[in-house]
Amino acid sequence: MHATEFLAEKKKRDPLPVIVLMGEERFLKVESLNLLPGCNPNDEDYSLSRLPGATTELQDVMEELRTRSMFGDQRIVLIEDADSFVTEHRTALEKYVAKPSKSSVLILDVRTFQKTTKLYKAIDQIGLIIECTELKGATLVKWVQETARTGFQKAIDREAAALTIQLAGDSLGLLYQEISKLAAYVGDLPTITISDVEKIVGGWRLETTWVMLDAIRDGKPGRAIECLNKLIQSGDHPVKVLGGTTFSFRKLAIATEAARTGVPLPDALQRAGVFAIAVQPSEAYLRRIGFERASRILQLLLEADHDLKGGSKLDGKVILERLFLRLSGTVP
Repeated sequence: MHATEFLAEKKKRDPLPVIVLMGEERFLKVESLNLLPGCNPNDEDYSLSRLPGATTELQDVMEELRTRSMFGDQRIVLIEDADSFVTEHRTALEKYVAKPSKSSVLILDVRTFQKTTKLYKAIDQIGLIIECTELKGATLVKWVQETARTGFQKAIDREAAALTIQLAGDSLGLLYQEISKLAAYVGDLPTITISDVEKIVGGWRLETTWVMLDAIRDGKPGRAIECLNKLIQSGDHPVKVLGGTTFSFRKLAIATEAARTGVPLPDALQRAGVFAIAVQPSEAYLRRIGFERASRILQLLLEADHDLKGGSKLDGKVILERLFLRLSGTVP
């Protein structure tokens, strides 16, 4: 079960002998742990013991799990960063899972957990495995929308949610904080808009990004690269900068394809989601670079994404500079 499904239930389950929190998304692990019986520090029945996986001895864990509490409370033992612990004591853990303590809960916090192993299959039969893996793409956009709706009673459309991700990154913890800020900013209003996201999440970085993107569109790559330098020097990762570029230029690629089928270009731009104020300059841009070059926009974005994620040995800044020159129509 993925953590998003587990959390959506919003109810505490009956105690299970063994639970695995698997993945690298820390926010999902913390939220899932807080929903498990006896694991939320704010609850009266809190009885969780945390042990470091790198230094904890197997014998100490087993004694903790097998020993009955004199007060009758359930023992809950969490092994943190337990990947090496599981690897070293896999056979012993398999034996424990075959006959676990009825009065204790063992929780393993791991980054990876292979489904093909005996241990995985055994725990899957008697316990619970919660996948706390990273969210990407449309799934992440939906998470932002659902979190705003269920956590803060605010609506946010897909475009505003996608822009929030582009500006804040894909860390769920940071995104949750940004959604909280946005909800507080709009107050009693029921909806979080793109304008709200620009003001609260964007700040000067967003303003610089818009200037950069407009410069590419208007055939001023030198100005665009100046803005790129500012963003990189302030700590923005090239992948994040590309995300903002893709957010805008993908719409132009979609509009180009629609125009190819006979849709008037201004209408195609509006349907693709280009802001009203940017329709005219976007139309001028596409006409300036021509249909053939405009048809390659999506390909250029995909190539840059591939190169930034290990497909090229070039520095990320250089990859983006080359992309800007190509998008602006300066070079082939």
